[in-house]
Amino acid sequence: MKNEEQARSLFGICLTDRPRWKQFLICSSGFFFGYIVNGICEEYVYNRLQFSYGWYFTFVQSFVYVLLIYLQGFTPKQMVNPWKTYVKLSAVLMGSHGLTKGSLAFLNYPAQIMFKSTKVLPVMVMGAFIPGLRRKYPAHEYASALLLVVGLILFTLADAQTSPNFSMVGVVMISGALIMDAFLGNFQEAIFTLSPETTQMEMLFCSSVVGLPFLIPPMVLTGELFKAWNSCSQHPYVYLVLVFEAMATFVGQVSVLSLIALFGAATTAMVHSSHNHFLVLIITLI
Repeated sequence: MKNEEQARSLFGICLTDRPRWKQFLICSSGFFFGYIVNGICEEYVYNRLQFSYGWYFTFVQSFVYVLLIYLQGFTPKQMVNPWKTYVKLSAVLMGSHGLTKGSLAFLNYPAQIMFKSTKVLPVMVMGAFIPGLRRKYPAHEYASALLLVVGLILFTLADAQTSPNFSMVGVVMISGALIMDAFLGNFQEAIFTLSPETTQMEMLFCSSVVGLPFLIPPMVLTGELFKAWNSCSQHPYVYLVLVFEAMATFVGQVSVLSLIALFGAATTAMVHSSHNHFLVLIITLI
């Protein structure tokens, strides 16, 4: 395939010349590391520090991404796609991240994670309509994804009766994030497919730079910008946690993009679901 022939590397580790199982193992390891740390930090920030500002959280995270990518040596001169390619992608990326993080103010962490675990089904469905992909999956794969959703519904109904932190506002927010996730993974795969020279660093850098302005309206309209700024001014150590989380998630994000470029959005969504179930177990034990 075209995107398999394109040279890929992950933080200096060449992936192209390795067997498929090694590529998958390396990328999945980076993904699991980054997002397990991300999950623990999010749980700590929202439940221990009571810092429930998802849009501002994403804003800080995006700035850290841009700085880390710059330190990696990437510059806009290395871009192979025009800036306009990343407008739609950036809008859904920032919307997904902001709604996901913001939903933790209304949902307990295990419930939010279980919702995110169902992203594989909307990603598969949306893949059939994205120009440049038009993917079709066997009936048994759709059936497997549907069973996953049914399991989530049963979990959610039970959790709604017992959890002290379960609101329909959070359900609406995380559902919106899932819809955006369905577009996000497929948009990313389409860009890699149509323009194989695109690197993971370009994808993440451009998405972050173009996406930052999209975060300002929801922060201002909800008043979150000023509340979060005042909260961080009173407790500057919160920034340390946010920056540490962003650095770990950066590893996970680049690994995710590597998985999408090499294996496609649906496979990556499956890995994400497995990670989410593992993360719920870790958070529960902690």
